[in-house]
Amino acid sequence: MNRRPLIRKIGLGWITGLSAALYLFLLRPWHLRWGASREESIRTLPGDNLIPDPLMQSTRAITIQAPVSQIWSWIVQIGQGRGGFYSYDWLENILGMDIHNVDQIKPEFQNLVVGDEIPFWKGVGVSVIALEPNETLVLGGSFTQNEGGESGNGTGGTWVFVLTPVDDEKTRLLLRTRVAKFPPIWLSRVFNCLLLEPSHFIMERGMLFGIKKRAEQSTYT
Repeated sequence: MNRRPLIRKIGLGWITGLSAALYLFLLRPWHLRWGASREESIRTLPGDNLIPDPLMQSTRAITIQAPVSQIWSWIVQIGQGRGGFYSYDWLENILGMDIHNVDQIKPEFQNLVVGDEIPFWKGVGVSVIALEPNETLVLGGSFTQNEGGESGNGTGGTWVFVLTPVDDEKTRLLLRTRVAKFPPIWLSRVFNCLLLEPSHFIMERGMLFGIKKRAEQSTYT
């Protein structure tokens, strides 16, 4: 009796199980709080109340050798058709997002106010929920659009930028994302864990480095 197929199946099962365990218990916790201390990752931030029981929360952080006002200028101009997202625009544009990351601070995009929309791509975006200049930017929305161009109801996710000065020339930038649960729950968990979280980490990590690079070399046009 040939037992090789059975042995292969058992071996494949062990490898799959071990890979899943390594991701869930080691890699996933690491990327969900990449760059952030434990205190930063559990800290209550503005906007948390919008999704009190999230499907997913990530808190990522980076130290930038620049004052808060200089970093803020880059943050408030994010968005499609604005300053971009300072990440991998070639990858975003594979999805048809038409993102063009800028390397200058644009005065025409500096007057962000509550209620403004930050587009991700044409017709889809999130709104400015709260804003404290040089401190906090809270973005939220359903990430969907109803017929007729009206934004979807409810808050499907939040994206929060928090600037904390270390000293006059050094700042911590925290970036928190919360995603709301959606039915069916089992599918939302699988979709979020296997697809949304890894891709979001890649793009958001690139964004943090992109903001850091630009803020440390800021120029006006």
